Amino acid sequence: MLCSQIEEQTDMPATPEDIREFVIAGHGDLEKVKTMLEANPDLLNAAHPWSETDRETALMAAAQVGDRQIAEYLLARGAQWDICIAAMMGWREEVARLLAEDPERIHARGSHRIPLLAYAASSGEVELVQMLVEAGASEGIPLAMENAIRLGHLEVLRWLLEHTQADLTWRNLRGLTLLEFAQQQGNKEAVALLQAHGAAS
Repeated sequence: MLCSQIEEQTDMPATPEDIREFVIAGHGDLEKVKTMLEANPDLLNAAHPWSETDRETALMAAAQVGDRQIAEYLLARGAQWDICIAAMMGWREEVARLLAEDPERIHARGSHRIPLLAYAASSGEVELVQMLVEAGASEGIPLAMENAIRLGHLEVLRWLLEHTQADLTWRNLRGLTLLEFAQQQGNKEAVALLQAHGAAS
């Protein structure tokens, strides 16, 4: 109902430039997201095409970086969500329900082809991460660990280190290993965990 009400409130369609700016703001600029959405509610579920196969809404952007504040704001206004969003939000029962409906969703990917497990790690919910791994989620383990380090979810990092075959030589888009990333973040606990499981500089 909220979406239909929003659509009735504006007769000014969102331009591609507006959509791109809104999606970029979704990666971490809550105030800009609020300002733009109040000015043009049509932006709520609008997706920017980064490529032919990669479309992203502001909610997907917030989920990508694990920004719960922006995600909660957009969800409260009726933004459309999927299993990746549910995983980032830590909605374990919803994720379980969606997997029961279609087990192939364990291979779901969000924007930029990010695997489901990486979104779950961003939630900080160890039980959710465990549920997905036990259900067959094996893609994106290093990225899930990077998200756990970045967001300070040490118990998620610990669980992944202890229960998966993590590639500790993996490098992120900036060419950093997980250990180097943790060191750059100044996360001493994550550094110690990684080193205890064999990560070397």
